[in-house]
Amino acid sequence: MDTIFTKIVKGEIPSYKVYEDEKYYAFLDISPLKKGHTLVIPKSQVDYIFDLDDQELSGLHIVSKKVAKAIKEVFPCEKVGVVVLGLEVPHAHIHLIPLENEQDINFANPKLKLNPEEMKSIADKISERI
Repeated sequence: MDTIFTKIVKGEIPSYKVYEDEKYYAFLDISPLKKGHTLVIPKSQVDYIFDLDDQELSGLHIVSKKVAKAIKEVFPCEKVGVVVLGLEVPHAHIHLIPLENEQDINFANPKLKLNPEEMKSIADKISERI
């Protein structure tokens, strides 16, 4: 059974795409902690990130680095935080979140509610810098 992320990759569910190549896909989190909060996933449906083979895992991190650099250009911040939780969606993924302090990456914080136009604008700005 396909995960929500696999359905996004297949185009069955819309997303605010930031990056795509033959093996990886990056898109804005629809319930972001901060503007620019992005998810990076392998297109292959693997639940646990450490079940990816070494080449796919390293590729996921290389793509995440490209996306993080673009996020930092669009949303100047102290750093772009990296989080791997993987409990909500059974598909390996990396969260990239612009940070000014450690509280910015607290998933208990209220999520932002951004309108579709703002989400598209953010995705376009990040994508242009990759």
